[in-house]
Amino acid sequence: MTSLSRRAFVTAATATLLAGCGGGNGTTSSANAPQRQGSSTPSGQPSAPSSAKTAHALARSVPVTLRVPAIGVDTPVIQLGLASDGTVQVPPITAHDRAGWYRHSPTPGQTGPSVILGHVTVGAYGDGVFRHLAKLRKGDRIEAGLENGTTATFTVTTVRTVAKADFPSDEVYGNVARPELRLITCGGTRTGTGYLDNVIVFATLTG
Repeated sequence: MTSLSRRAFVTAATATLLAGCGGGNGTTSSANAPQRQGSSTPSGQPSAPSSAKTAHALARSVPVTLRVPAIGVDTPVIQLGLASDGTVQVPPITAHDRAGWYRHSPTPGQTGPSVILGHVTVGAYGDGVFRHLAKLRKGDRIEAGLENGTTATFTVTTVRTVAKADFPSDEVYGNVARPELRLITCGGTRTGTGYLDNVIVFATLTG
């Protein structure tokens, strides 16, 4: 990671993510979607480390697609940077919602935490691409299709719902010694301006 990217990455770690989360008049959120048994862990209580064997790190290659079979996600991936206020950009509010990779994080499969964001609702368009993210559970598979034609396969280790005011920046953005992935959206109680919580999926590279 370049020094510029590292500074931007650290800056983002102090910002509140997905403040709007689609906002508007969307009709479905992860908070009211049916939950799979054992799908999440309480705030501040990460699950035990996965027993799955971690794969060797991959060469840098930008993600172009994301598949999460357990919740029906199959989406193109766009690139996101920092907004003018220093917070992480979010994908645009469109009818054809897409996930976005934060380009100051490692690419999926590189050593470190790769970060992909998505909306739970997209205003008047309804459901967002990550509308059922909170339903994931430990052991579920995530596949990131890379620009070089390879696929980085991750296994979910933890799913957490946390208050935005208590966003665990160090755990999401902090240095790790293996390739990991973070999927982030909004969740919890919905207010007139958005959602009170974030849903964070932690996963490790296994294939």
